[in-house]
Amino acid sequence: MVFMQAEAAIEAVETAAQQPTGVAAVLGNPLFMFVIIIAIMYFLMIRPQRKRQKEIENFRRGLQPGMEVVTSGGIYGKIKEIDGNVVVLEVAHNVNVRVDISVVFANPGAMSQEGK
Repeated sequence: MVFMQAEAAIEAVETAAQQPTGVAAVLGNPLFMFVIIIAIMYFLMIRPQRKRQKEIENFRRGLQPGMEVVTSGGIYGKIKEIDGNVVVLEVAHNVNVRVDISVVFANPGAMSQEGK
């Protein structure tokens, strides 16, 4: 009888020794790893993209006639007028193009010249 109790006690100690406890138990948990991966994706991908979208939206709200811009299709021009969501660009002398405001972006060349 004593032998069986000792054997059960040894088995309980071995089982307890095999299972991780404390920090090791938390770090080994698959749910914890999934949460860590989601957090990394948020800070490396989603957050910077949202920041960039806000900058573009603020730029589009501040558009004024005379600003040099580029469209998503690569057409460079100067804003002649803005009518709601439509922007009229002058791409050459007396050549005007109507485009949607969502395709208008800042002209990097004009931005660097203004900074000088």
